[in-house]
Amino acid sequence: MKNSPQLIRGVGLGSATALNMIDMIGVGPFITLPLIVGAMGGPQAMLGWVLGAIFAMCDGLVWAELGAAMPRSGGSYGYLREIYGAERWGKLFSFLFIWQLSFSAPLSIASGSIGLAGYASYFWPGLERQRWLVAVGVVALVTALLYRKITSIGWISKLLLVGVIGIMGWIILAGLTHFEASRAFSFPPDAFRLSNRFFLGLGSAMLIATYDYWGYYNVAFLGDEVKEPGKTIPRAILLSILFVSCLYVVMNVSILGVLPWQEIQPSQGNSGLYVVSVFMRRIYGSWAANLATALVMWTALASVFSLMLGYSRVPYAAALDGNYFQIFARVHPEGRFPYVSLLALALVAAVACFFSLADVIAALVVIRITLQFLVQAIGLIVLRVRRPDLPRPFRMWLYPVPALVASAGFLFILIFRTNSLTQIGYASVILVTGVAIFLVRSWRRREWPFADVWVEQGTES
Repeated sequence: MKNSPQLIRGVGLGSATALNMIDMIGVGPFITLPLIVGAMGGPQAMLGWVLGAIFAMCDGLVWAELGAAMPRSGGSYGYLREIYGAERWGKLFSFLFIWQLSFSAPLSIASGSIGLAGYASYFWPGLERQRWLVAVGVVALVTALLYRKITSIGWISKLLLVGVIGIMGWIILAGLTHFEASRAFSFPPDAFRLSNRFFLGLGSAMLIATYDYWGYYNVAFLGDEVKEPGKTIPRAILLSILFVSCLYVVMNVSILGVLPWQEIQPSQGNSGLYVVSVFMRRIYGSWAANLATALVMWTALASVFSLMLGYSRVPYAAALDGNYFQIFARVHPEGRFPYVSLLALALVAAVACFFSLADVIAALVVIRITLQFLVQAIGLIVLRVRRPDLPRPFRMWLYPVPALVASAGFLFILIFRTNSLTQIGYASVILVTGVAIFLVRSWRRREWPFADVWVEQGTES
């Protein structure tokens, strides 16, 4: 692979922050408000977004330190190898990361496509039963947009961000100018009573909020293509979390100040598919609802764009290390991007578009927390102990508190939810099958943990 085209460091702070923000915002906040309100049964569900922002910032500091210290394509794949030892446990954990990514990355991309299709059904109600067709079309369109040089993608990301900020700004302005505090804060009886029901609802709300905030780490997957990564990666991560969390809280309070929370729960019909459309129609009429729907669809397209860009680099990085199929290491001779990885990811994402949004979100969050985020947050502490000499252009503030807080938050989300054991069971199946595949593969390759066995057998023979 020495003569293969190399990736270009063409992503600056502006483009990196834009990519993170469009990844974070996506269609999530425009379609998950009914789900999060329904989880807690009232506007107290805003606690989910507030706590989600705190945990996102804590985990963002984990990504910031690791991304600045090891700026390479693939993000977590490279971090886990370095943290736990490239020839031993790091080999297993990095393989499991790629393995879970085979499920979670397409689910993440599909969630944006499914959300876009939901808003499309506002224009064309007949599409409600054919939303998968629109979702698959979105995946195909984004694949075509990404089939080009990274330097061209920078301006595309900024253009998409204009639409994202535009629709959020309009929602906030419309909501604040028609805001009624009595409606926004009409809490049901015992809304804040610390009961088992409260914590189960909070866990479900935080799961959805976690999904909404994820994406702040997208730039870390493009480490080989970022200018001055030691500075750019941490700044892009922390700035995107700060900006998006403020937008989320203000925007959702604005909506609740216009639409009673009782009207937007999932049990109230199809309004949950396009809550922003209903919101704008209530204030300005049909023309505003139509325009807002188009802008949300634009936002969803931007999210899918950013997600597919970042995740397409992960199998590429693994293949370069010899830990994945070598075909994924191929780089386009003219555009100089990992085209095989991009096309494979698009294909699997298209298949994932056939599932419901609620199932996609729950499966995505549980799988990723179990097999990536927990292992990585704890791993930062392990790396500090194992490699105190490793150059760290950015060091976590208040170490190790943010890593421990992030880990505690992830565990709370996993455990304190309705049907949590069922979803944890699914993640466990993926974990067990991944370990089994790794062991079979290692045995055939005569690698760790069987290397010593093969040596002993060779000596005896």
